[in-house]
Amino acid sequence: MSRVTKRLTGLTAAIAIGLTSLSIAALPAHAEEGQEQAPQYAPTMLILDASGSMQRPDPAGTMMDAAKNAVRTFVGSAPAESKVGLTVYGTSTGNAEADKPAGCRDVQVLHKPDTLDKAALTSAVDGIKASGWTPMGTALREAAATLPKSGPRSIVLVSDGDDTCSPPDPCEVARELKQQGLDLVMHAIGFAVDAKARAQLTCMAQATGGTYTDAADGPALERTLPRVTSAALRNYKAAGAPITGTATYDTAPVATPGQYLDTIGQKEKRYWSVEVPAGATAYFSGTVSFPRLPNISSTDDINTLQMHVYGRDGRDCNAFESEMTTSSSDGVALTVAQAFDGATKERKDDTSADKCKGGGRYYFALTWDHVSNGVPERLPIELLVGIEPAATDPGPVAVRPATTFTEPTGARTAATGGGSFNVAAELPASGTYTDTVRPGEFVFYRVRLNWGQGLAYRVRFGATGNHQSENFSNITTTLYSPIRERIDNDTMVYTGSDQVLPSNDPAMATVPIRYNNRNADDHDIRTQAVAGWYYIAVKLGSTSADRGSTPVPIRLDLTVSGAQEGGPKYSTSATDGVFGENTPAGGGKSTGAGAPGAAASAAGATESKSSALIVVAIVGAAGVGVLGAIGGWLFARRRRG
Repeated sequence: MSRVTKRLTGLTAAIAIGLTSLSIAALPAHAEEGQEQAPQYAPTMLILDASGSMQRPDPAGTMMDAAKNAVRTFVGSAPAESKVGLTVYGTSTGNAEADKPAGCRDVQVLHKPDTLDKAALTSAVDGIKASGWTPMGTALREAAATLPKSGPRSIVLVSDGDDTCSPPDPCEVARELKQQGLDLVMHAIGFAVDAKARAQLTCMAQATGGTYTDAADGPALERTLPRVTSAALRNYKAAGAPITGTATYDTAPVATPGQYLDTIGQKEKRYWSVEVPAGATAYFSGTVSFPRLPNISSTDDINTLQMHVYGRDGRDCNAFESEMTTSSSDGVALTVAQAFDGATKERKDDTSADKCKGGGRYYFALTWDHVSNGVPERLPIELLVGIEPAATDPGPVAVRPATTFTEPTGARTAATGGGSFNVAAELPASGTYTDTVRPGEFVFYRVRLNWGQGLAYRVRFGATGNHQSENFSNITTTLYSPIRERIDNDTMVYTGSDQVLPSNDPAMATVPIRYNNRNADDHDIRTQAVAGWYYIAVKLGSTSADRGSTPVPIRLDLTVSGAQEGGPKYSTSATDGVFGENTPAGGGKSTGAGAPGAAASAAGATESKSSALIVVAIVGAAGVGVLGAIGGWLFARRRRG
């Protein structure tokens, strides 16, 4: 059976049982020789709103009852190795005006973020009584102070309204924490909130690279909190220097190699520009992550992201990409990518036909075209920029045969998959890596491929013995290029038995990475023409029971082979690195209309250790991490030119 047929078969089977998924990525954890270590998770603090408004009625009884149920559900399914704490506000005073001075100081740490103690956390939750004010900014500061002083840390805040005690303004507190250089991400859940509270919670989350999610009622919160907290534990992280795209090409900010954050609105067309030297190749990819939404019909649950490239005077370069995803309400991450070679072509004059040839300023535009019901008016996008200089000697000819998979031998190594591309766990060499995933999780790993090297891998999902149909879920693995373009994927239904992906082939594989691969007839091979980080994503979809309670052990068998080659010789040196990662701030400086100052760029710049090009990519920061859905892996790609 062909890979395409196999994908469709797996997706059809998964959709038939109505399952969903969560997508995310993280930090490496390596075992001693001959041992398996427990996975490493980001210490996480839950902040729970216990203000007087939480006494409002809900299907669970009151909103406070619903919040307690949601926390109990999360605690019951949380990894034993995780470190989870609990902070609460609003429990010690009333919410009358006379109570405000004391109520705005009413923040208590009920449980420190130590190794998970389910009994203690459950007992602390059971004792909460809602009555007071809403000092979110103060609670955020105190929760952050309780977390470890270094390393990745996360906060998950559940609130039914906006802050009633400002100052301190909670969004400003979030910005302060980020400006202090803390490796801290905050995720917010709005529990039946109005537009004002939603805007404030969204601001807090986005200021730290986190996510905002709506929960309309108690049952929705009980479904949402475990998934959002799983993203926090996995250290989901959006990163980048602030940048503001524009509505017209002629005012677009000029982005240099690096990573950025922006937003895009429904039906909006947004421009960024890049100076591309003669002979160079520009890479541009964009991802928007959609928030998880309840009760959206399949016919109203489709989003499309389109990309166009423009040359001088706004000339349409006839370079067009369109990607579509279904089941967006399950938290799909939608990516569109472009490798633009217009600057490699000779420009004879400045006639209309030559405005898209040769070196100069080019404009990349994204349009959020088809919009599903219920999504926010604007969503964040993460932008990464880069350029590959012209090659005077492209190196060896392309090699088509895929990398041969070899069964690993030796000890297994624990590797905690991360919650996004930015924090993907590094797999440093051939071997067997182990992790544990829970229903609704999507985790990322990364493998460094130098010129001449290739990889092959397979993922084994271990048996749980839980064969009831309500516990079935879809499983997926996806292989991405350094610009986060999907190279290949495979999916099927997990029934509780031992299963392997890909299901019909020995392994998912790349060809040896060579510059000349870009000239291949096969599009998938053309995506394997740059050295750098290649990403492996593994997903375990949500079950129909939708409680995320049964962990599944996974084993990732990896082969990295091929003699490392020198690669192409470039006409100019790329000393700043392909993604601008060799600059002091890690890249991410922009100029022109809508561009932030250099200080702002440096403050938000992402850190990238190595790469082979200077590339442009955009990745979404909204939604619950990089949340994947069954239908979300069925993309429609169109291109012309």
